[in-house]
Amino acid sequence: MSDNPFRALPSVAKVLASPALAPAHESHPAAAVTAQVRAALDRLRDRLKAGEPLSADVDTIAREAMSALDAQSRPLLRSVINATGIVLHTNLGRSPLHEEAARAAYEAARGYLNLELDLATGKRSSRQSPVRAGLKAVTGAEGATAVNNCAAATVIALRAIAAGKEVVVSRGQLVEIGGSFRIPDVMAVSGAALREVGTTNITRLSDYERAITPNTAALMRVHCSNYRVRGYTKSVELEDLVALGRKHNLLVIDDAGSGQVADLTPFGLPGEPLISASVSAGADLVLFSGDKLLGGPQCGLIVGKADLIQRIEKDPLMRAFRLDKMTLAALEATLLLHRDAKKAVRDVPTLRMLTTPLAELKRRTESFAEWVREIPGVTLGVWEDEAFVGGGSLPDVSVPTVVLGLSAAGLSESELAARLRTGTPAVMARVQDGRVLLDLRCVLERQEAELLGALTIACAEHSPS
Repeated sequence: MSDNPFRALPSVAKVLASPALAPAHESHPAAAVTAQVRAALDRLRDRLKAGEPLSADVDTIAREAMSALDAQSRPLLRSVINATGIVLHTNLGRSPLHEEAARAAYEAARGYLNLELDLATGKRSSRQSPVRAGLKAVTGAEGATAVNNCAAATVIALRAIAAGKEVVVSRGQLVEIGGSFRIPDVMAVSGAALREVGTTNITRLSDYERAITPNTAALMRVHCSNYRVRGYTKSVELEDLVALGRKHNLLVIDDAGSGQVADLTPFGLPGEPLISASVSAGADLVLFSGDKLLGGPQCGLIVGKADLIQRIEKDPLMRAFRLDKMTLAALEATLLLHRDAKKAVRDVPTLRMLTTPLAELKRRTESFAEWVREIPGVTLGVWEDEAFVGGGSLPDVSVPTVVLGLSAAGLSESELAARLRTGTPAVMARVQDGRVLLDLRCVLERQEAELLGALTIACAEHSPS
């Protein structure tokens, strides 16, 4: 017999004939099965070249190919339990939808609906009609429209009213947020020319006024998103900017960012600018996100003067930026919840998470901890900590919270966090001071049993026998 280990490798045909691959032939295309068998054999050859003493068992290779096929068939997007305490976690999709909004999106997706049809007259209608009514009701604006995110809202608003003209913005508000989204770049795409005024920390009303020229179309205030300038700093109030705009017959745009519709100050959270307040202050257009403090799906919302909204909706880019039927359905359902402010704070998941009393969170965490203590090899404690809103909202404001800190015998904190992150269901936790921290603030109550199961599997597999 030859001492060459490569000669012992089975042929592709032989592996394909293995009973271990029989399910794959029924559920996967023949080309995909063959490709995974070839890949498994290639990996085995590489390991043999490295000098590893390996068995070239046909069924083992077939099972490896079968595992690869199964993994390839699973969706990359998976449900995740958010135990980080960051409510608007950008990497986890920001706001979870209320059940009514999720159901509305599901119903829209699974069949037909009157997306652009007036059922009363049988004639074509605007897909904006349902969300326009809701936005006007909760903000007090004359007109409203929606596009696919807040960057798109900024682009199309500036393009419609200021293309080829100047827009005056404070230098301290020329922000960059996640994904290299920069206000100057967005303005350039819109065709508007940026005229920056003031300094990073100080911008006065007189700075705006001195920058006004015959080519000026608008004055713009931009929400500073996920950063703050502290110390010796000064900015212009929106009311004063509106008065200056009226004096010079200029439009005023308020890019309000996170889009707070419900007042959260009674719950101990600092006040973000309310959209209704921006409208009342006289801003001609107010732009904000739908998937942050509104608690809805990803979208960019524009409210303001009706004639300006009409100009925006006539822009050719509106078709490129328009919302699909699922997003529109979820947004309409979310806006219906906001018609009753108390109901919104109680029922919209994002707002409920932000306003959960510390005492209630402590009771819930201690109750959950009693179940976790039953897991062999686990050491845990419960203490107060701080969480953050996330998503560019209330950037440096911490929210008092309660965490469950745990460690598992035989596992480092990073290993335990990785086991939770890659398990089913996936669990995102925090790692701090040698422990894995679980914050139940963002864990839906219906997820608690799943979280306990994920912890049990992650810890029990590696606990001492």
